[in-house]
Amino acid sequence: MIEFSNVSFSYEKDRKVLDSISFCIKPGESVGLIGANGAGKSTIMRLCLGLLYPTEGSISVCGLPVLKENLPQIRKKIGFVLQDSDDQMFMPTVFDDMMFAPLNYGMDRKDAEAKVDSVLASLGLEELKHRYNHRISGGEKRMAAIATILAMDPEIILMDEPTAALDPYNRRTVINTIRELPQTKLLTSHDLDMILDTCSRVILLSGGRVKADGPAEEILTDRQLLESCRMELPLCIMHKG
Repeated sequence: MIEFSNVSFSYEKDRKVLDSISFCIKPGESVGLIGANGAGKSTIMRLCLGLLYPTEGSISVCGLPVLKENLPQIRKKIGFVLQDSDDQMFMPTVFDDMMFAPLNYGMDRKDAEAKVDSVLASLGLEELKHRYNHRISGGEKRMAAIATILAMDPEIILMDEPTAALDPYNRRTVINTIRELPQTKLLTSHDLDMILDTCSRVILLSGGRVKADGPAEEILTDRQLLESCRMELPLCIMHKG
């Protein structure tokens, strides 16, 4: 579904944020992308969407090279849940936001409304349908942002820090929702407990390179590996120790 082949990227000349990164994400996988601040996690998300282009190497999404001429097709296949829901929810109501993408992608209004109702029902969010975005809580807005992406019916979902700044109840609600989503998922987060709960595989970035790529439980219980990348064990693993 997503393939990076020897991808390098620089915001500034002679300073690589990513250095010959290669990985492949298969259909249906749930993958956690982790690393310390500045490791390149958000850059990888932007490269997937064609918001940035690699300085070296190639990227493909669903078999399509990430090139300007393919971006309309690629962006129909990817839903991106931003870290700050206020940056994503820009229409007056949740319903308006959920209708925006389906209508702009050419869906009939009746079908779009049916899709919105179906997504809200599947998430148990029917009461949010006609709520104003500026009058719902942070947790409700995060769930609404996920609903907005699901209304697009994407094949791949990218999530940047999906549990950031949520209280424990809303954090658990978001985690349970992520676990139930059938789409291919790529998540970035410093919340390693959430990654352990939702991802079967982890890609660990350090120094612009892939430091480790393998089963989530194996990587997230390796104290020496994580500390060498300026990270700590998930809290649940620390408490077990």
